[in-house]
Amino acid sequence: MKQLTKFLLAGVLMAGVFACNSKKNAAEEEFPSELVAFTPYENNPVFAGTGTDTWDKRIRERGYILFEDGIYKLWYTGYNKDLAQECFLGYATSPDGVNWERYSENPIHDTKWTEDVQVVKEGDSYYMYAEGDDDVAHLLTSADGIQWEEHGDLTILTTKGDTLSAPYGTPTVWVEDGDWYLFYERTDTAVWLAKSTDKINWINVQDEPVLEPGPDQYDIGAVAADQIVKYKGKYYMYYHATPRPDWQEANRPGPVTWNSNVAMSTDLIHWTKYPGNPLVEGDLSSPVLVFDGEKPTLYTMHPSVHKFSAK
Repeated sequence: MKQLTKFLLAGVLMAGVFACNSKKNAAEEEFPSELVAFTPYENNPVFAGTGTDTWDKRIRERGYILFEDGIYKLWYTGYNKDLAQECFLGYATSPDGVNWERYSENPIHDTKWTEDVQVVKEGDSYYMYAEGDDDVAHLLTSADGIQWEEHGDLTILTTKGDTLSAPYGTPTVWVEDGDWYLFYERTDTAVWLAKSTDKINWINVQDEPVLEPGPDQYDIGAVAADQIVKYKGKYYMYYHATPRPDWQEANRPGPVTWNSNVAMSTDLIHWTKYPGNPLVEGDLSSPVLVFDGEKPTLYTMHPSVHKFSAK
């Protein structure tokens, strides 16, 4: 009888081990280590505001990095409230993703409030989606990534055809097989998905959010998408979040911190959050993944640019 009990107990323990290994393997398949495990650069931050009396004394929100022809190209939002209330667009380049040189004629766009930027290279043109006044997304285009033409605010319709009222910010675009998709937030309460045929007028894929805060504490307060990446047949949304539901309240106690996270999808609509979120330690948000070699590099863009190498 004792032998039978020991045998049954061993079987239960082995089943538990197999179950744990199965869950671990499934998680590793859904979230490959090169997309979620990062080591910080020892001399972070690699880019920040000047700290002097310039238009970009400080930088903020999501900047964006593209790696083209061996050059890292950074578009960022600078501001100096002593000089202007608006946020303007700057440009910098780097040969190694660490040492950056600001463009000599910055800011490169100062006729409209421009922050939380994303840049998409499609054909010979650059498309920039950004936040403007009152968190309303707008579109700019460029032939060289430096001289930008403003095309106005985006229009988003519900599935019933009703025009969505502002705000709708942190525009994040994904392009695949000629289809253009827009992920956007409304006061960071959730992330929605829309689709377009002309890049400026959008219709919701569904009127319910595709990503919501919680249930875990790290993103229970707010979420906003920063980038969509496709890797080995799956989609990955890098997004920022806060655990503070009171982050917009003027009399909130203590500082509000933001973090960087990732979620996975097979259809752009249903998302599974990485169980190891947040991805990096500290008050570092607005993550952008840059493919510049054998392994991707993660950059967090707010409140300064920090670099993290895939382990």
